[in-house]
Amino acid sequence: MKIHNLYVDDKGESHFRDVEVEYVETGRAGRLSKRLPATGIIFREVQPDYDLDWHPAPRRQYIINLDAGVEITASDGEKRRIGAGEVILVEDVRGKGHLSKAIDGKVRNCIFVPVD
Repeated sequence: MKIHNLYVDDKGESHFRDVEVEYVETGRAGRLSKRLPATGIIFREVQPDYDLDWHPAPRRQYIINLDAGVEITASDGEKRRIGAGEVILVEDVRGKGHLSKAIDGKVRNCIFVPVD
């Protein structure tokens, strides 16, 4: 399984890359990754007209879109549509950050899982 990762370089520019989730255990219930650190869970509802200007992520966190997508633009210009059911690890906590914009014209419910 791959997840999106938004990270920041030494110059403060944000970039995307894909991260492969490594499975370490297989059983009757399926394959599992190793346990990853997390410090909580935050539920979020985002309005369909959401259009946020440049901002860094407030913390390192996984974002899991439940029912709608978002378009994120890294400061290097790359845009990605993160759809329902997709996961992104945002780590651009300094620098210019990124743009976030609603794309599906409906309320988006998502989950934040902080890792710091």
